[in-house]
Amino acid sequence: MQYSDTETQPPTDDPTAVESALVEFVRDRVEAAGAEGVVVAMSGGLDSTVTAALAAEALGSDRVLGLALPCHKTDASAAMEAGAIADHLGIDFERIHLRPLLNQFDQRVAPPLDPDETDEATPTVDRALGNAVARFRMVCAYYAANRTNRLVLGTSNRSELLLGYLTKYGDGAADLCPLGDLYKTEVRALAELLGVPESIVEAEPTAGDYPAQTDAADLGAPYGTIDPFLERLVDRDLPIAAAAEGLDLDSETAERLARMYRRTAHKRAVPPTPGLNGRLRRPVPSSRK
Repeated sequence: MQYSDTETQPPTDDPTAVESALVEFVRDRVEAAGAEGVVVAMSGGLDSTVTAALAAEALGSDRVLGLALPCHKTDASAAMEAGAIADHLGIDFERIHLRPLLNQFDQRVAPPLDPDETDEATPTVDRALGNAVARFRMVCAYYAANRTNRLVLGTSNRSELLLGYLTKYGDGAADLCPLGDLYKTEVRALAELLGVPESIVEAEPTAGDYPAQTDAADLGAPYGTIDPFLERLVDRDLPIAAAAEGLDLDSETAERLARMYRRTAHKRAVPPTPGLNGRLRRPVPSSRK
């Protein structure tokens, strides 16, 4: 069953209803695509664990492939955690180290494309290479999906999507995004229902880009504060000051989060076309009937 705009949507504050809706969503979309199963890039964190668990419930563990794709030393423990999760879920799992690929890219591809013709590390270079790693991971996920007739499941939640806190065509690329309507705090509630280990549920959210990195430090506030702010700002269309009222959120951070939401709209949309002769892109049908 697919929910339409005129049908009753499951309340996102009811984890049981959410679980049922997301399991049905994954099952229906995979069936409509004629796919054999799904691929999930697993980081060992909350979102990818919940996504893999939902996929296993929807399709059966034998139709889910988990991939751990570490690239830095900081990824090693997360990759081991992902392997333990995959074992618990009974899904197929592969661990592939991407550091050799990054080294080759950094040596052979990056220098000719560096407009400053410098080998020195800068925030811009570091960010570009970090984005490249995220895209390497999605290349691997799609390669596995293409070879085995599967769909790629994205693991981004609504908080990340609204803030553009992801890499375009990297972790932001997928065929389906089961958690895309759930704020991070709602994903945590769903994880508890699914029996995700407490160590994962309660872990400080991090992208793992460097030691001690956290989402809260990058964004300026924890998700427990960010999520209600975004719900008011986006879902209820309140002004910034009203959206921040009563929250532990200073005006500067609230303004910055609102700017992130506005400036990253391109990450939430397909590439635009000029619309010549009224030929604007139309939504893809939900099934192939």
